Amino acid sequence: MAQGRTTGGNLIMVVSLGILIAVELFGVALAAGWALAGLFELGPIVGYVLMALFSGFAAYAMLNLMRRVIRYERVSQSG
Repeated sequence: MAQGRTTGGNLIMVVSLGILIAVELFGVALAAGWALAGLFELGPIVGYVLMALFSGFAAYAMLNLMRRVIRYERVSQSG
């Protein structure tokens, strides 16, 4: 990362974006696991496994998104 002073406004925006999108992604992941298990009557254990699987996908997507946002958004200033 570049040496320099951190810009507060951009840092707050990046953190806020991360929180907002993470909540939405994990909410969708948990709801999808619960809905699929209920729709196909798979039972609670399979429902929890589906929720965990979809949450893993959501975590991976969140990690990739934050890496790209930090790469393109100017979080620090040189000088």
